[in-house]
Amino acid sequence: MIRPSVLLFALLMSAPALYRYVLDEIDVTEVLVRFLIAVPIAAILLAALRFVTAGYGRTEEPGTPVRPTPDTGSESSDTP
Repeated sequence: MIRPSVLLFALLMSAPALYRYVLDEIDVTEVLVRFLIAVPIAAILLAALRFVTAGYGRTEEPGTPVRPTPDTGSESSDTP
C-alpha cells in the first residue's frame, strides 16, 4: 500500500503540471502521466530518507558491567 506521504510528495512534484492545466496550457492526460511518473520517484526518495534517518533517536542498551582488576603481571618494576 502506498503511504499518504508519498502521494502528497508526488502531488507536490507534479504541481507545476497541474498549474499549467489550470491555465489551459496542457491536457489532463499529460498531467496524469506526470503524476504517475512522480509517484515511484517520490516513493524511492522517501524510502531513502527513511533509511538514512532510521537510526536517529534510538538509545543504546546498557552494556554488561565489568569490574576492573589490578594488573598482577610478571613484569619487573623500574627499581634496581
